Amino acid sequence: MFTGIVEELGTVVSLEEQTDAMRLSVHGPLATSDARPGDSIAVNGCCLTVVSCADDVFTADVMKETLAKTSLGALTPGSRVNLERAVTPTTRLGGHMVQGHVDSTGHILDRQPSDHWELVTISLPVESSRYVVPKGSIAIDGVSLTVVETTREPHPSFTVSLIPETLSRTTLGKKQTGDTVNLEVDIIAKYVESLVAR
Repeated sequence: MFTGIVEELGTVVSLEEQTDAMRLSVHGPLATSDARPGDSIAVNGCCLTVVSCADDVFTADVMKETLAKTSLGALTPGSRVNLERAVTPTTRLGGHMVQGHVDSTGHILDRQPSDHWELVTISLPVESSRYVVPKGSIAIDGVSLTVVETTREPHPSFTVSLIPETLSRTTLGKKQTGDTVNLEVDIIAKYVESLVAR
């Protein structure tokens, strides 16, 4: 489990294509400081398992399913990525409960800067829209954020406000209109829906 509080910006070192997967190597001194094979590290919100770790670089295998349903397939050497190690029993829960299981992807539709924050509008797939509510939590590329508003017409979308800290310490500060982002809705909403349906 993760909290959606990005610990550092990592850099993709290499991507090795395999028949039905990709081996991803990422440079991240903090993320690798105590990493061992089998540990989990969230890369742009995707929970990946460390295969090997050496010289501030960790390697993880990314399955075909993950490549198809997330933005990881678009990474190239030199890409910056949000990194977060899995929580421990003594970790502060500064964001919200994030599993690192991406539900869908969205696209940045608009960015409106202001003096102290930036309002960003992101498209939302119909199948995920029922879980996203104003003042609720959502993880965007692994970053825990609060939803400002939601729109259903003509297509589902939502807005978030990014403070200077988020803009400078995560990849969201560099994303452009049209860029793809990974979305993970609040797991509590999905549990509630399942319980009510029964």
